[in-house]
Amino acid sequence: MSERIYNVLFLCTGNTARSVLAEGILRKDGEGRFRAFSAGSQPKGSVNPFALKTLAAHGYPIDAFRSKSWDEFALPSAPAMDFIFTVCDSAAGEACPYWPGKPTSAHWGIEDPAAIEGADWAKEAAFEKAFHYMQNRIQAFIALPLASLDQMSLTTKLKAIGALDGASAGHPQE
Repeated sequence: MSERIYNVLFLCTGNTARSVLAEGILRKDGEGRFRAFSAGSQPKGSVNPFALKTLAAHGYPIDAFRSKSWDEFALPSAPAMDFIFTVCDSAAGEACPYWPGKPTSAHWGIEDPAAIEGADWAKEAAFEKAFHYMQNRIQAFIALPLASLDQMSLTTKLKAIGALDGASAGHPQE
């Protein structure tokens, strides 16, 4: 019997950095168990090159990424999501579209590496830090026994993952 494949959507405002890192990490590390997607409430239209450089430096594929609207995933033709994670504080506070199937959601806020100004080495360091924080969250998520958790336990565990090291200052403490 084959295990169920879960659809996961990572949301951020611009869909250029953190959500792209998360999508890339889960695509590879969760292959065969998860299908990863990312989108933004106000997509900027292009992926931050430092996000792609960071993924590539860690051996993650960087093809097929694009900055896209979360509206694509609210369409009837879109894949039904099982999980939706906001990875920036502004997206967590926005009114989201209706998601068919009532996916489980949590906030996994991480400081925005794309907000760093200055030298390329400072930007690279910020993306590297965000990558590791997101990778730690995704590894904890992948390790969960999803099929055996009730909804309340699952929600509690997903919120705890969002509070791991690197949680942004605006992380809601519900």
